[in-house]
Amino acid sequence: MATMKDVARLAGVSTSTVSHVVNNTRFVSDEIRERILKAVAELNYSPSALARSLKLNQTRTLGMIVTTSNNPFFAEVVAGVERICYQRGYTLVLCNTEGDPERLSHSLEVLLQKRIDGLLLMCTEARSASAEVFERHPAVPIVVMDWGPLNTKADRIQDNSALGGYLATRHLIEHGHQKIGLITGPLDKLPAQSRLDGYRRALAEADLPFREDYVVTGDFKFTGGINGMHQLLALAEPPTAVFAGNDVSAVGVYQALYRAGLRVPQDISVIGYDDIELSQYLTPPLTTIHQPKEDLCKQAVDVLLERIHGADDQPRLITLEPTLVQRESVYDLYKI
Repeated sequence: MATMKDVARLAGVSTSTVSHVVNNTRFVSDEIRERILKAVAELNYSPSALARSLKLNQTRTLGMIVTTSNNPFFAEVVAGVERICYQRGYTLVLCNTEGDPERLSHSLEVLLQKRIDGLLLMCTEARSASAEVFERHPAVPIVVMDWGPLNTKADRIQDNSALGGYLATRHLIEHGHQKIGLITGPLDKLPAQSRLDGYRRALAEADLPFREDYVVTGDFKFTGGINGMHQLLALAEPPTAVFAGNDVSAVGVYQALYRAGLRVPQDISVIGYDDIELSQYLTPPLTTIHQPKEDLCKQAVDVLLERIHGADDQPRLITLEPTLVQRESVYDLYKI
């Protein structure tokens, strides 16, 4: 493999001159530039990214750790982060945890040993098992994206899930529903607990009772939506509307209602959360709470790059505001 010295020798110039031409860091006459570029082509020379990273103490590479999931929300966020990284001139290295804290620790070690410039976390497995890893690499900037550890000294970009839960429940109430079921996510996860808090707030504001039997703890997965809906349908007085803690759960709710011979929204109204791309293609299209995923991705990458480039203020908490997307899965009981 050709080196910069080989190019310099063939072109009859110094290695520093070759470097200036390759990296476009200083003016070089057209005649010398042409000689160098000809030598580069003849030797099939490619600059060493490793050598450059060692010299600059930067690899222009970001790491990202996510929880493996069948939830398309994660895939859409990862795609958005990768797109922003590309636009900013960075490469993204992705690791999945599959919900395993030990795998999280291993992934952290691998990414940090590969000299990533910064790390994005979108997983909830970051508990004490990974604390030592963070402590061994204190100089690596970290941004937590929505789903992540609360005990990490890092910037955090998160959705206002309490507001989203409130908006979803209030929308059902405004359409005449008073018997509203909720299929949550795992309640040890901040987004799930916050959406439950928003649900309770909307009920209280409308002077509606909070019924324990109308709240089913789910897992943010398809099967959780199916099982949760079956549990609600088994009640002596099933709800007329269901708030699914995320769109994936809402897909499960649709499936359970189909199996039960019930229609959405004529028999039971359904509202989801996240506004994944799939939600608009369900039958009927799903009313949901839109998470600003593009803004989440952009803010996370840009805040991380600010840290990489020297920003040293206190860790930031940036909260993104969700909005209601009305489609066709909520029936207006006032029309009856």
